[in-house]
Amino acid sequence: MSASAALAAAAEGGIIGDGRTGANLALGVGALGLAIGLLALARAGGRISASNARIGGMAAIAAGTVGTVLAVLHAATSSGGPGTGNGLVGAIVAIPLGLGAVLLGRRVLTRCRGADRPAGRMPV
Repeated sequence: MSASAALAAAAEGGIIGDGRTGANLALGVGALGLAIGLLALARAGGRISASNARIGGMAAIAAGTVGTVLAVLHAATSSGGPGTGNGLVGAIVAIPLGLGAVLLGRRVLTRCRGADRPAGRMPV
C-alpha cells in the first residue's frame, strides 16, 4: 500500500479507527468519571477511608466535564444519523454519563464542605 493510499484510508477512518472512536473515548472518560465519583461519595460518607474524598470529587468533575465536551463535539461533527456507524448514539449516551459524573463530584464536594465545619457553629 502506498503512502497516499494509506493517508486516504486513514482519513476515511479505515486504518486508525472508525467513526465510533470518538464516541467510545467519550463513553470511557464519562464512565471513569462516574466510577471516581461513586468511590469519592463512599469516602465522603465514611464507608471507606482510602484517601481524600475532596480530591476524588474534583477528579470526577474534571473527567465528567471532559467526557461531556468530547461527546458533544463528536455528536456535533458526526455525519449521518443513528445507525449509520458514526457513533452518534454512543455520543448521545455519553452526554448524560459525563453530566452524572459532574453531579456526583459536586455532591461529594458539598458533603466534604459540610464535614469541615465546626460542630458548634451555625452557618451565617
